[in-house]
Amino acid sequence: MLPEWNLSDLYPATDSPELAADLQRVSEEAVAFENEWKGKLAREASKGAAGRLGEAVRAYEAIEELMGRIMSFAGLVYAGNTSDPKRAKLYGDVQEKMTDAGSHLLFFALELNNIDDDTIAAALDADPAFGHYRPWILDLRKDKPYQLEDRIEQLFHEKTVTGRSAWNRLFDETMTSLRFKVNDEELTLEPTLNKLQDPDQDIRRKAAEALAATFKENLRTFTLITNTLAKDKEISDRWRGFADIADSRHLANRVEREVVDALAKAVREAYPRLSHRYYAMKAKWLGMETMNHWDRNAPLPETPRTVIGWDEARETVLAAYHGFAPEMAEIARRFFDRNWIDAPVRPGKSPGAFAHPTVPSVHPYVLLNYMGKPRDVMTLAHELGHGVHQVLAAEQGALMASTPLTLAETASVFGEMLTFRSLLDRTIDKRERKAMLAQKVEDMINTVVRQIAFYEFERKVHTERRKGELTSDLIGEFWLEVQAESLGPAIKLRDGYETFWAYIPHFIHSPFYVYAYAFGDCLVNSLFAVYQNAEKGFQERYFDMLRAGGTKHHSELLAPFGLDASDPAFWSKGLSVIDGLITELEGLN
Repeated sequence: MLPEWNLSDLYPATDSPELAADLQRVSEEAVAFENEWKGKLAREASKGAAGRLGEAVRAYEAIEELMGRIMSFAGLVYAGNTSDPKRAKLYGDVQEKMTDAGSHLLFFALELNNIDDDTIAAALDADPAFGHYRPWILDLRKDKPYQLEDRIEQLFHEKTVTGRSAWNRLFDETMTSLRFKVNDEELTLEPTLNKLQDPDQDIRRKAAEALAATFKENLRTFTLITNTLAKDKEISDRWRGFADIADSRHLANRVEREVVDALAKAVREAYPRLSHRYYAMKAKWLGMETMNHWDRNAPLPETPRTVIGWDEARETVLAAYHGFAPEMAEIARRFFDRNWIDAPVRPGKSPGAFAHPTVPSVHPYVLLNYMGKPRDVMTLAHELGHGVHQVLAAEQGALMASTPLTLAETASVFGEMLTFRSLLDRTIDKRERKAMLAQKVEDMINTVVRQIAFYEFERKVHTERRKGELTSDLIGEFWLEVQAESLGPAIKLRDGYETFWAYIPHFIHSPFYVYAYAFGDCLVNSLFAVYQNAEKGFQERYFDMLRAGGTKHHSELLAPFGLDASDPAFWSKGLSVIDGLITELEGLN
C-alpha cells in the first residue's frame, strides 16, 4: 500500500474553520500592515538604533508565512487531483485572495529599496533586529535596478491572476486531462511515459506514438500557451530593463550570466564524449545500428525486471542516507513515519515529482508517481534530498529559508548519488553492475545534457518570439534541432517527436529553470569527489551549507569545499565524472 500524504499539519480540511479564519486574518493583517508602515520606512531607517525597521520586517515575515501556509495547502490539495473542479476552485479562489492580500504588502520591498545605500547600511549596523535580516535585505536590493514605479508594480502583481497564473493553470489542467491510447489501455501521462522504459520495443513504440498523437491533437492549445507566456515574459523583461532573455532567471537564482554561459558551453562541447558516445554504445548493446527516440531509455537486457516494492525503496534510501550521516536518515524517516509523502499514481494527479517546502513553521511534503522502477527509487532519493534541505534551512525563517534554484538541486542530487553509490558498492555481479552504471549514466545525461538542450531550446523560442508569434511547426523545428545536436547520430528522431516539447512543465511554470539541474549535477559531482577524499569534517560543512538556506551566495557556500563555480575548470571536473562512468562501462563490455 503506497502512502498518501496527510495535509492536516497545514489545515484539517478544505472546509475547516481554521482555513476560513486564516483567510480572513491574512486579509485583515495585510491591510493593517500597510496602514501601519507605508510611507514611514525611510524615516524609521534614519533613526538608527531607535528605528523600528526590525519590527516591521518581523511583521512582514509573519504575514508572508501565513500566506505561504494557506497557498501551500491549496496548491497541494490541487496537485493531488487537478481534474477535480472543487479543488481547482479552491486553488483559484485562494490564489486570488493571496494576490489581493499581497497587493497591500507590495509597497514594503519597493519602499525599502528606495532608501539610499548608506542609510540602509547604517540601519543594519545600528538595529540588531533589522540586522538579523541583513542577507535578505542585501539580496532584495539586487532587484533594485529592475524595480518599476509602485503603481506599475502593483498592476503587474494583480494581473498575474488573469495572466501568467491563469495560463499555468490551463496547462496543468489540460495536461492532466489528456489520455493516451496504448493498445487497449487509456492512460494518463505518467504511466504512458513509463512505458518508454518497457523491455518490449513494440510497447515503447506504441507509447511514443500515443504520446505524439495526443500531443498533436492538443498542439494548438500548447502553442498558444507557449506564445502567450513567452510574450508575457518579454513585456515584463522589457519594462524592467533586462538585457538578455534569461537574465531575470539568473537574477532570481543569484547567479551570474557568465557562470551559466560557461556551464552551457562546457556541456555543449561535451556532447560528443558524453551522450553521443554513450548512446552509440547502448545501440550496440541492444543489437541496433541506431536507436529510435523511443529506445533512448530502454532497459538493458541485464536490467532486473522485478518491481521494487515501497518498503524496499524506503529502506534503500534511508540506509544510504544513514551511511553518510545518521541525522540525514533521521530527518528523511520523518517523511515516511508522519505521512509527508504522496506516492500512488492517480488520474488527475500532477505528473512528475516534487518536494514542496511549505513554510518553516510546518514541514515539507513530497509528491511522487511511484511505479516500482529503479528510476523511481532514485526519484525518491532525489526528492527526500530536497526535503532534508528544506527542513534544515527552515531555521532561517520564511524570508531567508528559500534557496536559489541553482543551489536547491544540490541536496537532491547528492541524495541520489549517495543512494547510487551505496547500491553499487554492494553489487558484485558484473551484469547487474553494468545495468546500474548504465542507468546512472542515463540519469546523469538526462540531468545535464538533456537539461542544457532544454535551455538552448528555450533560448531559441524566446528569442524568436520577440519577432512575432511562433507556429507549432517552428517550435517543433527548434525542438528537433536541439535534440539532434544533444543526443547525437545514434538516435533517430522519428515522426511525432517534434511534438514532445509540449509536455515539459518547466517551460511553462519556470522559464529557464532547467539549467539549474545541470548546475546541481555538476556541482554535486565535484562536491562528491571532495567528500570521497575528505578525511573528516565534510558532513559538518555539508550540513552548514544546507542550513544556510538563502542567506549566502554560491561562492560563499562552495568556498569551504575549495570549489569555485566561476572557474571554467569547475564544470569540466563535474562533467569528467560522467565521462569516467562511461569509460568504466566500456571496460565492462
